[in-house]
Amino acid sequence: MSNSADFPSGTDRPSPGTGRRRRWRPVRVLTAGVFALAGLLFMTSFNTAKGTNIRTDDSLLKLSDLIQERSRKNKDLDQSTGSLRDEVESLARRDSPGTKADDARLGALERNAGTKKLSGQAVSVTLTDAPPHATAKLPGYPEPQPNDLVIHQQDLQAVVNALWQGGAEGIKVMDQRLISTSAVRCVGNTLILQGRVYSPPYKVTAIGDPDRLKKALAASPEIQNYMLYVNAYGLGWKVDDDGAVTLPGYSGTVNLHDAKPVD
Repeated sequence: MSNSADFPSGTDRPSPGTGRRRRWRPVRVLTAGVFALAGLLFMTSFNTAKGTNIRTDDSLLKLSDLIQERSRKNKDLDQSTGSLRDEVESLARRDSPGTKADDARLGALERNAGTKKLSGQAVSVTLTDAPPHATAKLPGYPEPQPNDLVIHQQDLQAVVNALWQGGAEGIKVMDQRLISTSAVRCVGNTLILQGRVYSPPYKVTAIGDPDRLKKALAASPEIQNYMLYVNAYGLGWKVDDDGAVTLPGYSGTVNLHDAKPVD
């Protein structure tokens, strides 16, 4: 059977694969590509936002809140650990009391480890960022860069090291006692110390001979370099005689995880 013709008269039905191909004009191709790319961008934006406004910094605020919350939780855990440690030690003394010599030796070890309160004459050092729009206050100094106006990790470390060099019996940074495994670290404009986060101003308190402590601070080459920035750009520096002070005992974990023996 024959079917009615589908093509105009005077033409033959084309063989498979030999018919005319539709020609795409360059403008049409470019337009289609633009719409395809726009659709891809819209889908990517949608998947990233998940229904939120990606033009705000809410995610950064949430991260900051999370850091502060973890810092508070770490503080609570430290206090709980300290209370449990005191309870364990009390039970141990009750169940197996030692001699006076044993108690004296244990007390000396605890004082050296920094896990017990320490009282004595103290000196404190407070370091503060310079004003954000500070300019050079002395002739011959270049205008400051942003990093010149903030307290850095090496500044705090220089103070702590100088106080130890001056014979400090114990040191507290902010509200935490330092021990042999403590690490003073700064990330950006914040101090991270033993799992907790602090913002400037930073206060370091040391118990020892006040005159020796202050002489050690003045003699430190690193602090002398820091004082150039104090005088030129207005970084904060304050040394106080605090009189009689009691430092808290360290209440965190005393396990050492990362140190390796030196051959």
